[in-house]
Amino acid sequence: MSLGRINVLDKNTSNKIAAGEVVERPFSVVKELLENSLDANAKSIVMEINEGGQKLIKITDDGVGIHPDDIEKAFLPHATSKISSIDDIFKLSTMGFRGEALASISSVSKVTLKSKIKDLDFGRELHIEGGNIHYLKDTGSNNGTTIEVRDLFYNVPARLKFLKSSSREASLISDIVQRLALAHPDVSFKLINNEKTVLHSFGTGDIKDVIRNVYGKNVLENVINFESHKDIISVHGFIGNREISRGSRNHQSIFVNKRYIKSRLITTAVENAFKSFLTINKYPFFILFIDIFPEYVDVNVHPTKTEVKFKDEREIFGTVFHSVHEAIKNSVINSFNIEEEVKETEKEIRSIETFKLPIDFLNSSDTDSLSTNFSEKTNNININSNFNKEYTEEKEAITIKAHNDNFEEKSSLYIKEEPLKKEQTLEAPKLAKLPEINIIGQFNKTYILGEIGDDLYIIDQHAAHEKILFETYSKNIAKQQVISQILISPVIIELLPEDYCYYIENSEIFNKAGFNIEIFGENTISIREVPLILGKPEINKLFLEILDNLKNMGSGKTPEVKYNTIAKLACKSAVKANNKLSLEEMKSLINELRFIDNPFTCPHGRPTIIKLTLYELEKRFKRVQ
Repeated sequence: MSLGRINVLDKNTSNKIAAGEVVERPFSVVKELLENSLDANAKSIVMEINEGGQKLIKITDDGVGIHPDDIEKAFLPHATSKISSIDDIFKLSTMGFRGEALASISSVSKVTLKSKIKDLDFGRELHIEGGNIHYLKDTGSNNGTTIEVRDLFYNVPARLKFLKSSSREASLISDIVQRLALAHPDVSFKLINNEKTVLHSFGTGDIKDVIRNVYGKNVLENVINFESHKDIISVHGFIGNREISRGSRNHQSIFVNKRYIKSRLITTAVENAFKSFLTINKYPFFILFIDIFPEYVDVNVHPTKTEVKFKDEREIFGTVFHSVHEAIKNSVINSFNIEEEVKETEKEIRSIETFKLPIDFLNSSDTDSLSTNFSEKTNNININSNFNKEYTEEKEAITIKAHNDNFEEKSSLYIKEEPLKKEQTLEAPKLAKLPEINIIGQFNKTYILGEIGDDLYIIDQHAAHEKILFETYSKNIAKQQVISQILISPVIIELLPEDYCYYIENSEIFNKAGFNIEIFGENTISIREVPLILGKPEINKLFLEILDNLKNMGSGKTPEVKYNTIAKLACKSAVKANNKLSLEEMKSLINELRFIDNPFTCPHGRPTIIKLTLYELEKRFKRVQ
């Protein structure tokens, strides 16, 4: 073929290429067809999918239907009932308008469509494969439209290779159905995946019913309503408090004139308003609706219609920011007593969590030393007595296990440990990465001060202990020697379909990291064991945080990278700042730090230790020039 000549593509080839813009994957098909049903004023929509939508997508609605004379015409490129001229784009009241969806879908699948309008006694059925019509006939049908899309991308095998697993594709479909249900609370949506109903909203007209149905009771109880109205724009919706903030933006929904979109501008406005009151390293949950005159927004930016352009972006940003900001401010003022909040903060600072050091089960002298340190610590540090008792039992249980095969069960905690093999009992002596440091004290209950000759060392106790735990845990994962603790009662977590899908894909990662998790029903898991290194964490929040981090990483990361991510989050049990330590505790911590592989930075890249020479100090005091 000569590169210098221009070729006119045939209709079949051009349609398949165009389909790539509109139909990326099964969820794109569902979105386009659902929007058609909504434009047809449907009040009840039932969706059925098999194998993530690749084998079957079937949508049945009770809308106005398609006139029998227009059935065949509907599958022509750029055929639409939504607009008739370019000027209509600036006064749109419908979801669709491009006239590309049915033509694109039918060119890469096998489609059967039945539709009937209420004025006629019968409907019409059309079957089309790869863009070629096989038959068109009259048929009996209910009012509305039923469309079946089978074997998606059957004639474009290269596209099939880029599809995710069927469970991931199904979760994407579930996600878009949930978003559209939020935007249309007066419409009943029912999603059936592999003959199981995974979502059913009842079309009551109350968005709170949909929020409860989609996200659960806990989310509904932790959202704040907000609204603001101006001449050309109205902003309203819900924003969640810190309790339901997550490590990803997956639970953020933006709708412009009921159209689900993605907008960095609006997301930034909401997050800035949220963080001005509640500064946490997570993304807020929110559902935001913008109602604006069509001439002030351009929806014809991208074929998928998920991006829009506003005529006055500054006005949009300001309106969104102030409406959310005011709602959160009023909520904070009404919900909290400032004096009590200050007292509670001071109480949290004084309340010190138990300081736990990694234990070398293979070295009895170290274990004895740590046991001594532990007993001293419990006398010096003010901790909750019940927690202290449980931790003491845990410590004793570990010590007994290290010295005696007769391991007795404790009422609050059982330790599960794999028996060590003979060849594992002897390890090469570790080399110190730091010289022995003479501990001289603690500054601000946060930094350990030490000296070597004429050099002063300042060690961040939290960062140092965090790195010790991180390396210990990472190595145990690599050796598959993670010690787990059985929870008194399992933690049951009901996940969203998308989150559940990510867990299933990474279940082996969790298992090797020391978690024992069982399936407990549809999109529900039961956590029975967690790594001992976690201490006593909030299992629910920690699991969701790990899951969010894995989701943000994408599917291309190696297991080692994922293990490191879990290990970083698992180090939250490290000794905190404002935790007063005894001299023996500081010595034990620094000695552990000396022998790890990389003692100079914490898992997050911050320094653990800073050295100041005598010359630098004397220069600061002007003793030398």
